[in-house]
Amino acid sequence: MADSYKSSDQGNTERQGSHALVGATAAYAVLVFASLFLLGIPPAAAESGPQVVAWFRENRDAVRWAVWTLTVSIPPVAVMIALLRRLLPSPHRDVFLLGGVIFLAMGGVFSWTLAALALHADSLEPAIARTVLDVAVFFGPVLTGATTTMMAPVTLLALRGRADLPVWLGFLGLAAFVEQSIETITIFGSTGFTQPGGAMNLQLGAGLTLAWLLSFGFWGGLRGRAPNPPG
Repeated sequence: MADSYKSSDQGNTERQGSHALVGATAAYAVLVFASLFLLGIPPAAAESGPQVVAWFRENRDAVRWAVWTLTVSIPPVAVMIALLRRLLPSPHRDVFLLGGVIFLAMGGVFSWTLAALALHADSLEPAIARTVLDVAVFFGPVLTGATTTMMAPVTLLALRGRADLPVWLGFLGLAAFVEQSIETITIFGSTGFTQPGGAMNLQLGAGLTLAWLLSFGFWGGLRGRAPNPPG
């Protein structure tokens, strides 16, 4: 990774681009979209216990494969976050990193909870299944705290024309940040579009967040410049 950015002959920045970042972003994109495809639309907050049990019995293998692809995606997204952090000045880079670490940790809790429900789907009790899934569905509402922490420093820099970040990334980040901020209301939802684990979390919010993160990753890998350390 140390060779990902090569020093330029002039200026205080390194040569554009990073093959490692492009590769990590591409790998993450393939794995995360495969996981979303395999998982489909899991039960949200409004489904009853028997509906939850029926869904896990029908989709147990798909859930475990989806969790596997999410697990395998952790190394490439960690590389993404580490290399993207290098493109930002301090303290923005540290705020972005903290959001990224929380993003990874919460994804692990979400995925292992789903895998646990799928493991013994035939013996699930409806009330227990519903309660355990309630832990997982709040992944989306609470994750908004991590995503906005990641987006805010990058968006501010891009909109202010700093750190060589493109303005279009700032506007995309602003749209995603506003949506994620509004999405915090799903903490109080119970049915419909704003229910925890519903469409606002897993379709609209996840779509915008992934669009922003992958755009940042591919731009950083193709055009990003990592500042040289002072001195």
